[in-house]
Amino acid sequence: MENNISISEINNISQLIIDTINNLLNSLFSSIDNSIYETLDKITFINTNILENSIFSKIFGNNSNNGILLIANSLLIAVCLYYCFKLIYSHFTGISIENPYQFIFKLLIFGIFINFSYFICKFIIYFNSLISDIIIEIGKSIFNTNISFSSLVENLNKVITINSSSINVFSFDGILRSIISFSFINLLFTYSLRYIMIKVTILLIPFAFLSLINNSSSWFFKSWLKVFLSLLFIQPFISIILLIIFSMDFSSSDIFSKILCIGSLYALIKANSYVQHFIGGISTEITQNFKLMKGG
Repeated sequence: MENNISISEINNISQLIIDTINNLLNSLFSSIDNSIYETLDKITFINTNILENSIFSKIFGNNSNNGILLIANSLLIAVCLYYCFKLIYSHFTGISIENPYQFIFKLLIFGIFINFSYFICKFIIYFNSLISDIIIEIGKSIFNTNISFSSLVENLNKVITINSSSINVFSFDGILRSIISFSFINLLFTYSLRYIMIKVTILLIPFAFLSLINNSSSWFFKSWLKVFLSLLFIQPFISIILLIIFSMDFSSSDIFSKILCIGSLYALIKANSYVQHFIGGISTEITQNFKLMKGG
């Protein structure tokens, strides 16, 4: 009798622990569901609004006399003085240097690019967002739904009851829901890092054009361009992945569909890695950067 009571108490305690864990995680998942998806759409699908910020504009420079543009123009004058010194010095040493006419031509061309770099950058971002918008509009016309992370949750909801009031995290569906929720958190951090890095590369564009004046420093422009384009190209690439996800016929009774859900989210998480393999650039994957920090 005592053994039966002990087993019963143990079962009750175990069930209490399981119910507590389920309630805590269910509250966490509900909080994620209510706040994360619209934010993901905002930080993933970037347009020219990223430049329309008064503080950011002041940092970049409203004209050539302030902000980053002032520093770039000051360095432009410094490069010009350096070339003049090299030209004079070459007459005494006989060392061949770049033709003065060629240098002046590059100085004028890239000087103009430096001071109009804001508009050049704005055009590139607009063109990139236009491509992703076209892909999204194609999907919208085909599937009669918005191609976005908010709509993606509704699509995944056909497979796994993400918005259910209660869930057992120790069941197969519960494990899948946990993976999906934490995958979206990973996406939020990853695309937030991308958003910040795009702003950083925008601030570097005047110096990238400045580096083209001197052949020995032109490598900086090539590196900058590769990073900038790779960060932007993630956007239409994600649009294509979302388009493919929405084309799938999900069924809640089909285990294969549930596995495809996880594969779809994994593809979204690894989008930066795939683009990096295609054209180079830098990684914005949070998990990879954490590994690098731990290794360092």
